[in-house]
Amino acid sequence: MTPPRTTSDEFPCERVPAMRNVMMPRDTNALGTIFGGVILSQIDLAAAVEAHKYWSGRLVTVAMDKIEFKHPVWVGDLVSCYTETTRIGRTSLTVKVDVWAERRFGREGEVHVTEASVTMVAVDDDFRPAPIPKPE
Repeated sequence: MTPPRTTSDEFPCERVPAMRNVMMPRDTNALGTIFGGVILSQIDLAAAVEAHKYWSGRLVTVAMDKIEFKHPVWVGDLVSCYTETTRIGRTSLTVKVDVWAERRFGREGEVHVTEASVTMVAVDDDFRPAPIPKPE
């Protein structure tokens, strides 16, 4: 599997990630790899970035489905989260997030770390579900 790419009518180009972060020593566990929870947090934030294309108000995460860590992430890796909205409902939407790590410091290449389907609900100021306007 290779990092997601798209093409335009003029030239092929890389798809733009919703988020990119270099993993730092503060994010490591006792084994020296990045905590899974740090990656989950990145997934959640990337899904919110994508979801805010359709809803500018508050969003809450209600589910993350089928997360399987396929490869460890190391200090110095550049982690990229690619997103795609897969469903827009009345008050919720689902975002697919693919996570890739670009190896650094002697480790080369890119690896597909994990993916997740994140369901978010639009809420009003009282945290009640709010209707999402249909995209034009």
